[in-house]
Amino acid sequence: MHTTDLRDWLHNELFERVPSNIAIIDREYRIIEANQNFRETFGEWQGKLCHNIFRNRCTPCSSCKAEQTFNDGQSRVSEESRLNRHGDTSYYVVNFEPIISQNGDIPYIIEMSKDVTKDKRLQREHDILFDRVPCYVTVLNRDMKIVRNNEMFRKTFGENPEKKCFEMYQKRTTPCEDCPALKTFSDGQIHTASKSGVNKNGETIFYHVTTSSLNRREKTPTHVIEMSLDITATRQLEKRLNESFDFQASLIKSAMDSIIAADQDGIITLFNPSAEKLFNYDAAEVINQIKIDQFVPPDFIDVISQGKNHCVLAEAQAQNRDKQNVPVRFSGVVLKSEEKHLGSAAFFQDLRDIKKLEHDKLEAERLAAVGQTVAGLAHGIKNVLMGLDGGMYVIQSGMNNNNTELTHRGWEMLQNNIERISLYVKDFLNFAKGQQSINVTSIDPLVLAQDVFELFKNVAHKAGINLMAELSETVTPANMDYEGIHTCLVNLVSNALDACEISEKSGGNVILRLLDNDETLIFEVCDDGCGMDYEIKKKVFTTFFSTKGSTKGTGLGLLVTRRITQEHGGRITLESTESKGSVFRLEFPRKRLPPLTEMT
Repeated sequence: MHTTDLRDWLHNELFERVPSNIAIIDREYRIIEANQNFRETFGEWQGKLCHNIFRNRCTPCSSCKAEQTFNDGQSRVSEESRLNRHGDTSYYVVNFEPIISQNGDIPYIIEMSKDVTKDKRLQREHDILFDRVPCYVTVLNRDMKIVRNNEMFRKTFGENPEKKCFEMYQKRTTPCEDCPALKTFSDGQIHTASKSGVNKNGETIFYHVTTSSLNRREKTPTHVIEMSLDITATRQLEKRLNESFDFQASLIKSAMDSIIAADQDGIITLFNPSAEKLFNYDAAEVINQIKIDQFVPPDFIDVISQGKNHCVLAEAQAQNRDKQNVPVRFSGVVLKSEEKHLGSAAFFQDLRDIKKLEHDKLEAERLAAVGQTVAGLAHGIKNVLMGLDGGMYVIQSGMNNNNTELTHRGWEMLQNNIERISLYVKDFLNFAKGQQSINVTSIDPLVLAQDVFELFKNVAHKAGINLMAELSETVTPANMDYEGIHTCLVNLVSNALDACEISEKSGGNVILRLLDNDETLIFEVCDDGCGMDYEIKKKVFTTFFSTKGSTKGTGLGLLVTRRITQEHGGRITLESTESKGSVFRLEFPRKRLPPLTEMT
């Protein structure tokens, strides 16, 4: 190809084939020539002004680079947004080159532009991602200086004009120990570490940092990108969880109640010191080796098998290592999380000390009553002896005077006083027996109540009192001392009859009731006799107190009744209104009844 041909090709072909938008602009900003790329990008150009095509304006742009090049003849590069032929905005890198004539004038400018919209979008997306990513991002050079950082880093640590990373993160003057960035600078590999630092407010923060070469192809990186994830909230949560765990573990360890927990298979996973003491097992012997079934009452096993969530027993028996039954208050719960079965927990309150206190209290009351009764007996017997002397004197006078009537009256005096002595001694001996071992057998409460009713039926009839029995025939057998409960009912019915007799009303009604209410066996004795006022009700269960007067009572009957009731795990209550009557109630929860007496 000749030089002329080459010039023609460069003029005609290269102008059209160059992959850029090329236009020739005169001093009137009119486009006088453009290549095919220009036409395809901006449309038809003949006779149009550049600002009309690029900006859809009628007047030149305020900061026109073409005007500046016309004025000073300097080449320029600019990044501009322009409208394409479809009216869409695109971004271009534009080169402005002056065309200088032989006389030094600049009649034209050649403008070459390249579409960088995609590059611009990618750059913007990269900048947004870098700036908005929810972790601390920095770029470090080999001097450990931060050459770039993101928004989250600036908000947390502040601005960093030419500062080093350890100065910003940790307020140090030297690199931190085990620095992952230094390792990456050394070997080009990815490194991680967990660190703590100080934010711009002086608060401690925790973060997990990962460092990587900015250019993965470099063996000895010139820059390292450092990404740090803030884990302060996680660390604080861990701390609170650990504190909560330690708090609960301390509570469990120091709890007076015995606590046992098991997994979903029933294998024991927790056995606190109180449980060790109660059951006489070391925790190491039990945890992960024994099932909870061995220690909990059968009722709780039934609860679990029935799909229920909890079980509470006011009193139950726990068997220790030595096969001894220990009285306990029991509570058991099934552990769940969103209906998923996790296991179970059992709580035992050792009642041995409480039982001993109850026993000691009852015994102290009994001994106090014995002492008071002895004193009362001494006074009463002194009066009885005076009555005996009087009776003997009357008899002697009748015999000396051959007066049968006087002799008979003296004999009645002797009989009455002898009967009073018998009453004193019988009640005293009955109370002074204390808490002897009761003979517990399986009895029919209905038969017992009927027996007491028959015993007093004729006595009540003769006194003009209506004695009635309301006895449930569906009551099942119970473990009781027949003679002991018989004595309790005899005392209560006898008291009720006496209350009716001394009432100002004639006749009277006494009701003996027996019922079984919610696994509690109940005996009631109701009367519409004289009743009691507030002061008497306060004293009725105290020692040596009687409302029957000096001729009919010693004040020990209700004490004996209360003692026998308590020995059966029950309680006695009283409701009374003066002049209207009284209700004495014996309540025996079946779960608290004593075990059968072993036969020897």
